[in-house]
Formats: sequence, structure tokens, C-alpha cells
Amino acid sequence: MMKRPAPAAKPGTSPGHTAPRVGIVSLGCPKALVDSERILTSLRAEGYVIAPGYDDAQVVIVNTCGFLDSAKAESLAAIGEAMAENGRVIVTGCMGGEEAAIRAAHPGVLAVTGPHQYEAVVGAVHAALPPLHDPRFDLVPPQGLHLTPRHYAYLKISEGCHNRCSFCIIPSIRGDLVSRPAAAVLHEAERLVKAGVKELLVISQDTSAYGSDLKYAASPFRGREVRARFYDLARELGGMGAWVRLHYVYPYPHVDEVIPLMAEGKILPYLDIPFQHAAPGVLKAMRRPANQEKVLDRLAAWRNVCPDLAVRSTFIVGFPGETEADFAYLLDWLKAARLERVGCFKYEPVAGAASEALGLPAVPEAVKQERWERFMAAQQEISAAILAGRVGREIDVIVDAIDHDNGEIIARSQWDAPEIDGNVFLPFRPGISPGDIVRARVTEAEEYDLLADITDL
Repeated sequence: MMKRPAPAAKPGTSPGHTAPRVGIVSLGCPKALVDSERILTSLRAEGYVIAPGYDDAQVVIVNTCGFLDSAKAESLAAIGEAMAENGRVIVTGCMGGEEAAIRAAHPGVLAVTGPHQYEAVVGAVHAALPPLHDPRFDLVPPQGLHLTPRHYAYLKISEGCHNRCSFCIIPSIRGDLVSRPAAAVLHEAERLVKAGVKELLVISQDTSAYGSDLKYAASPFRGREVRARFYDLARELGGMGAWVRLHYVYPYPHVDEVIPLMAEGKILPYLDIPFQHAAPGVLKAMRRPANQEKVLDRLAAWRNVCPDLAVRSTFIVGFPGETEADFAYLLDWLKAARLERVGCFKYEPVAGAASEALGLPAVPEAVKQERWERFMAAQQEISAAILAGRVGREIDVIVDAIDHDNGEIIARSQWDAPEIDGNVFLPFRPGISPGDIVRARVTEAEEYDLLADITDL
């Protein structure tokens, strides 16, 4: 989903202030969103004002997505819109590695940089729109600038990926896994929590591989050494007083270690695991782990330790060579796994992906659509049954928004990540604001959402 230029930051200046104004359009996944936040933070620290729209900006940055061909088309369209509306455009992000294609479509762009090239982006802005060197205007909050609401923030712990899934070109765009030192991650998390962030969403391309490239080296944090290791990082984050949600986790054996932290309430009982499929033949073609029966055993073991665990996942239907028998296997596995939150995508050819060179027969678009519909119908039944079992329970919810028009509070449970999972809807009560965490009793369940009443006010 395209995000329009971010709301203007308050420059804190007199009416005659002429600080340079930059707009940004951020496309793609939360990892790209973090990249946009880092760029904005660097620019704001130098006195730039973040413009609310094309008309207010003196230059516009478009942070592109290049994961799928449809994403590339959306990125090119976004660049075109920015060129038409503003005319002074700098392109960065995952599609930035395809400079020739970008300039062929939009030869007037000022500069093109690749993914997570923050210094290059800032340098391009400097060249197009020099900063004002006035200390009165070089203000930025200690937590940096974020495009998310104030009460939650994405915390990126690494770049790149060492996996080579056949449908994915991320490693060719962003490179191999490069983990941040544990101390750097923890200092950032600490600043965020001190600034009022109530929920930290841990992201990377492969979160459970965190630190393997560093040989799990320790770094100093608050007078002690903390290893760059999945469990150690989760434990430290769990002591900061905020909700901690883990995304993009592969089900490696060492993930078992964090489940007790969830059972103890240190981190949220939530794992985002991209299973992608279940049929052994399809998983082999995808270059993914293929022992899904063992995964079912691991899920059962996790739930035995932490009964409240919610597992979110994504799947692909219509992968080249997928047969009806493969799809039936996937549906049976899905019903056995009973995952709490699930998304599904129809396979889309990606230029440069290894899957395109496998020589497997393409699945017709009509068949992809039909399988997607059957998959979603099956998961809807599973989701509805799981949520029905929560009626009558008291749970903590975090408030995301107040809908005054409908007289209700829009919140989320510990089982729901923002924008991708369900919501908890509460009757409006005065004195409640976004970011508040309140106690509520579930009164009704729908297919994906819960209705509840506040109990602790």
C-alpha cells in the first residue's frame, strides 16, 4: 500500500522560516518503512521539514518495492505520480537496483539509489536541496521520526537474508544477512520506549537467524554483555516494559527457547512464521524446509508450553507445478495446524527468481483464483472457531484509534499485529486515548475480529 508524503513535522520556527521541505512516498513492507523512517530522521536532524503533500515539497523521495512484478509496476506508477505532481523526485529502495528500468520509464528523476543506502539518499537530497545550517532548526526527537502511530514502532534487527527461496529475489536486492549488534538494537528500543512507544514489532528478513553472521558476538549494554542471539535479544526486549511482537520467524529448533518467555508474559505469545506451503513437492521446489509433520509436532509442543500462543503465517497457492493433490495436502495441513492468523497470496512470476527457471508447468490464473478462494474459506472457518473460544475471556488490548463517528474504540489483542491481523472493537468510553492498554471482556466473536467491553475503568 502506498503511503503518501508524511504529515509535516513541526519545525518550531518563526513564520518566516524557510527550511527546505522534503516529501516521501513509502511503498512495500515494514522493513522498507523502517528505511523511510531512518531517512526522515537523518534529514530532520539536519533541519529539513517533512512536507505533507506534493505541493508543499521541494523534492520528493519515493522508496520503492521490487519484490514482485506487480510491486515494480506500482513503484513505477508512484514515481510517475510524483513526477507529475512535483517534478523533483529521488528514487530509492528495493527497485532502486534497477536504475536503467526506472530511468527508461522516468528519465527526469534526480537520482536513483538502491535498498538501505541511507547515506546515498541523504546525499542526493543535499545535492538537490542543500540543508540550512542553523542549529535553531536542526531538531529531531530522540526516537527519530516514524511513519507509524506514536504508540508502536517497527524495530529492524538485521538486513538481507541467507536463505535462497526460489520465489524470492530479496537476497539479490538486499544481500546476505547482516545483523545489527545487540547493543545497537537495545539502545534503539530503549529510546523508543522512553518516547512513549508501547509496542515493539521486531522485524527482519529472517528474525530467528539473527546474529548468526556475527557468530553471536556480544556487545556491551547497560554494564553487561549481551549476545547477538535470538533468545538473548527477546529476553532483553521483554524487560523494557513494552509489548514485544516477533515477526518473520523461521521455525528453527532454537525458537523453542523463546516460548517460555511468552508463557511468562515477557514477550507477546505471537509468532509470525512464513510457512508458504505444506506439500513436500512444492516446498522442495520453493527451496523451503519440507518436513511439515515435524512442524505440526513443534506447534503442539509450543502450545503445550504456552496455550495462548498465536501463530500467524502466509502461504502461496498456484506455485509452478502445484497439483490439485498438493493443494489438498495444504488444506489438510492447514486444518491440522489450526493457525490463528493466516494470509494467502496467488503465485506471481518474478523476473530473476529461480522459480521461473525450474521448468515446471504454470498454474492457470483461474485455477490460482479458485484455490485461493477455497483456502481463504477454510481458514475463515478455523479463525471463527478459534475466536469463538475467546468469548467470555478477559484480555488486555492496546488502543489504536477512537472512532467518534461510530462511537467505538478500535483496539488490538496480544494476538493481533497492526494492519495485518484482526481488531477488538469496544464501545466508546471517555478518557481513553490511542496507545492506552486496557482490560476488556470479550463479548462476541466474528470471523477475524472480536467485540468486547472495558472492565478496568
